[in-house]
Amino acid sequence: MALVAGAAVAALLSGPVGTGSAGPAASVGSGGSPGSLAAARVTTPYAPRANAPFQHPGVLVGDRQLAFVKGKLAAGAEPWKSAFADLQANKYASLGWQPKPRAEVECGSRSNPNNGCSDERDDSMAAYTDALQWAFTGDQRYADKAIEIMDAWSDVLQEHTNSNAPLQTGWSGANFSRAGELIRHTGAGWSAGSVDRFATMLRTVYEPMLVKGSPTKNGNWELIETDALMGIAVFLDDHAAFDRALTMWRNRLPAYVYLESDGPLPVPPADSGMSGRDRLVKYWQGQSTFQDGLAQETCRDFGHTGWGLEAAAHGAETARLQGVDLWSEGRERLIKALELHTSIDNGATVPDWLCDGSVQTGLGPAVQLAYNEYHGREGLTMPNTEQYVAAHSPFGANYFIGWETLTHTNAP
Repeated sequence: MALVAGAAVAALLSGPVGTGSAGPAASVGSGGSPGSLAAARVTTPYAPRANAPFQHPGVLVGDRQLAFVKGKLAAGAEPWKSAFADLQANKYASLGWQPKPRAEVECGSRSNPNNGCSDERDDSMAAYTDALQWAFTGDQRYADKAIEIMDAWSDVLQEHTNSNAPLQTGWSGANFSRAGELIRHTGAGWSAGSVDRFATMLRTVYEPMLVKGSPTKNGNWELIETDALMGIAVFLDDHAAFDRALTMWRNRLPAYVYLESDGPLPVPPADSGMSGRDRLVKYWQGQSTFQDGLAQETCRDFGHTGWGLEAAAHGAETARLQGVDLWSEGRERLIKALELHTSIDNGATVPDWLCDGSVQTGLGPAVQLAYNEYHGREGLTMPNTEQYVAAHSPFGANYFIGWETLTHTNAP
């Protein structure tokens, strides 16, 4: 079975202005005719976790993916060859990288003041980049560099402060959890004492801030925090934190991407206290017409929207590695959101109903994981997203998104 999502988006873009009161769209888990999202699942659902042991490595990438990519690189296959060459040419891959840890990372709005914010984000991405290089090449120098970076921060960092602290914690925590997971579980020689210090940093500096979420902030915040919390929970074998991350994901995605089946208004964020049309319209950047695939930050800009959608995809991919099928739960919202936004990024005319006919495009490297899941693994047709991937890959590194053409193209 296949879903032609592009046709639905094309109709949405060219159809009459709506108010969100149209009939319900086919929803995940409901009945549906062949070809609908509800009927489209073709893979075996993942079994529930039920506090089963965590699988390692199991944050964003797992053993099968690592072996798959190593095989493609050994064969000189594309796009993995070019994507890995891009990684190796990037500043984050340098063996001369010097970490810049500090005890207090102070980040105000838009990282102003920026007291260690860029340094922490960059160091965490460098650690993840080196961890990938180690995993794909077996070159001990890259494992040692990743360990050097993680040890430097775990020896020093005590807190994140100022208004952007939760988001900063999410960005860096997501990268550090991926790096730590790969280094710890691929025989890189990370000492037990260093692992313990790193785990203590994640448990005492990152996790307490992430579990609170950010219900009244723009939705990319809480989705990024959820992404980081889930990765940290896996690294720490922390079932309570993992379950908290699952709850945050399940609450936030429906409040971030609108479906007409939600009713005339979007779902309010959990614990936000938001209610009423005026309040929700203001929260949705002044957008008062709601149609399938619209995101809470669409009328802000596509860059932040891409962050939110990709953070949700990260959470779903880590959960998949741990036996929880969030991909199925989020299928309709994520496909419709990606097809809507990539259609416009690809050059489609912005309809009058959307953001007064004007949007700021530029999703960035924010589509590969969902495209691989829904198109690659499930066989669903995503023509707009496919066109976007072809035009913009290989995808590089951006804050908490790194090298996903390499890690997730056709990943099993």
